[in-house]
Amino acid sequence: MDMEGFVRDRIDNVDNEDLKAILASRIREYKDVDEEGSLLIADSVIDEVKTTLELERCGDEFLQDIVSVPEAGVAMGKMGVGSRGAGDFFVHRKIAEIVASTNTASLVNPSEQDDGGVVSVNADNDEVYVTTAVDGIHSRLSEYPFLGGFHVTRATLRDVCVMGADPVAILSDIHLADDGDVGKLFDFTAGVAAVSELVNVPIVAGSTLRVGGDMVLGDRLVSAVGSVGVSNYPPTARKGATDGDVILLTEGSGGGTITTTAIYNGFFDVVWDTMNVNFVQASHALFEDNLVKDIHAMTDVTNGGLRGDAHEICNTTGVGLEFYEKEINKTIAPNVLDMLQKLDIDPLGVSTDSLMLIVPPEFVSDVKKSVSDAGVLISEIGVVNNSGVPELIREDGSVEKLVPQFREAAYTKIKKLVGDTTPEDFEIMKTKVQEAATRAISKKERVIKHIREN
Repeated sequence: MDMEGFVRDRIDNVDNEDLKAILASRIREYKDVDEEGSLLIADSVIDEVKTTLELERCGDEFLQDIVSVPEAGVAMGKMGVGSRGAGDFFVHRKIAEIVASTNTASLVNPSEQDDGGVVSVNADNDEVYVTTAVDGIHSRLSEYPFLGGFHVTRATLRDVCVMGADPVAILSDIHLADDGDVGKLFDFTAGVAAVSELVNVPIVAGSTLRVGGDMVLGDRLVSAVGSVGVSNYPPTARKGATDGDVILLTEGSGGGTITTTAIYNGFFDVVWDTMNVNFVQASHALFEDNLVKDIHAMTDVTNGGLRGDAHEICNTTGVGLEFYEKEINKTIAPNVLDMLQKLDIDPLGVSTDSLMLIVPPEFVSDVKKSVSDAGVLISEIGVVNNSGVPELIREDGSVEKLVPQFREAAYTKIKKLVGDTTPEDFEIMKTKVQEAATRAISKKERVIKHIREN
């Protein structure tokens, strides 16, 4: 529970003593303090909030502007942010606009909506490509830190691998709320370390903080794990996809999303299907066999499933993608596919964590052999064409245009209640979000101008 937010939402409408008593009662639910102690904490929170509200009357209009949020009037959940669907993709593009407004140089940046970012540097007169990526722990795995650490580490390493870089370092950042047991930090780190050891990539740095400092009650854990990779060749970014290429897909058993689906729906045996590093092994084999340079593009099937990733590739490149349903189903681990079918979850709308490779026809055999020799199943699942849209050829011969859902396919009971259909006011929400992003860019530019002039 966010005490500061709780007070801010009520301070103008609730009597001070009543507010203090309500907050103190909540505090005692989480902390081993008596009534007097809880009232003192509540009083301090209220006093701090009141003090910050004085900013509105401080007379420094520029500072007031800096600390005020360019609110969109649209909540995260309503917009579907973090839910890997159309709403999420739209917001990511707005974030990319803010990044692009810095006019800093990179080979691949957030504006391309790819898996990782890439810069080039000179080392001993040779051009070296450095890839970075960062991923956050799956929110529903906060109660299972080891699994959360394990899967977020796999995720960030995948993001580096699909950009054509060989991972060389891992970074870990952990935030645990004030009432969380310190053991959660160790459990999470052990999950990160397990992947580190399995793929022989060292953990080199990180940080540990409390979620919200003294202002948050509870034991929620949030974190991010980053990775760094290097390559002597240009990145295998999505924009490299070319008409006539063949689409390959490795077997996918899922990561954080499938693990969450399994735990919260009672398919506990499926968790073990997700505990592997096949993705990194397949990517490393391509490096060892010097095939990365021959691959036009790579991505992992994570962002709203194949529906989302296919849409983003077409949106970025202008090419079309043709997929074959029969071949795709062969690439989903049997236990995972069985679970998804029993729960009526669209396999194309959920993250399976497969490696998708877009390869010129003349290199397909070599790529398939390299990955297969590494012990990872790989299949041809489609082709690149010039249609400009992603399409699925169903087993019955019918053709379906692949469109991302507003949210990733609902894989828990609460997600099914929230739903994945596009809200009627989506266009209105998009306008509001755009306006908020524009105001944020304007604020950034004013601050930069002020700092440079002073």
